[in-house]
Amino acid sequence: MAIEFTAFPRATEGRGASRRMRRAGKAPGIVYGGTARPTPIELDHNALFHALRNEAFHSSILTMRLDGAATKVLLRDVQMHPFRNEILHVDFQRVDENRKIHMKVPLHFINGENSPAVKLNGAIVSHVTTELDISCLPKDLPEFIEVDLIELDVGHSMHVSALKLPAGVIAVPQKTDPVVATAVVPRAQVETEEELAAAAAAAGAEGAAPAAATAEGAAAAPPAVEKKEEKKDDKKK
Repeated sequence: MAIEFTAFPRATEGRGASRRMRRAGKAPGIVYGGTARPTPIELDHNALFHALRNEAFHSSILTMRLDGAATKVLLRDVQMHPFRNEILHVDFQRVDENRKIHMKVPLHFINGENSPAVKLNGAIVSHVTTELDISCLPKDLPEFIEVDLIELDVGHSMHVSALKLPAGVIAVPQKTDPVVATAVVPRAQVETEEELAAAAAAAGAEGAAPAAATAEGAAAAPPAVEKKEEKKDDKKK
């Protein structure tokens, strides 16, 4: 589903103008790239703020309506106020349908709860990487990449090289093969299992000790009887 938003031309620039714009409920921005010059724009702050809460708004080809024209763009940067829910500035890049783009897209993890690591060993699956830098033509840009953890086992990790990417999409090469997800049994659970094993071993040792003592006593009894019988024979004599 295509995502559209409306922008308006911005006639004034500078910090003072941006502050006045934000006080009026607007967010300053810019559109750059392609053959056209960078264009200052302004957007409705609340509409943009709610749009930014949509994951797809960050990783999809967007349609920007400006002066009655529709332009394909990508969201490239958002500057937020350090402690207020206020957008300070936003950057968009024009899209050329015939040129590959580099984009970070989110990873969606599935089947972690059905993996051997979780079902058989009670492990916790850690999502080490939550987004992937990819390269593709705009028409092939996925909103997200699915990561299937159905075969993940304890002590093993899934790397970028193991991901099944959509057609036309490649991961941007890196010096290493980054870890995407890993499964580890919680330390507390390991310690509990070790304690139970130690307790079972101790119980087994304690049970074996009385049994050994009983066996020794039984073996020693006959000689004592023989000695008593010998004493009785001496008295008779």
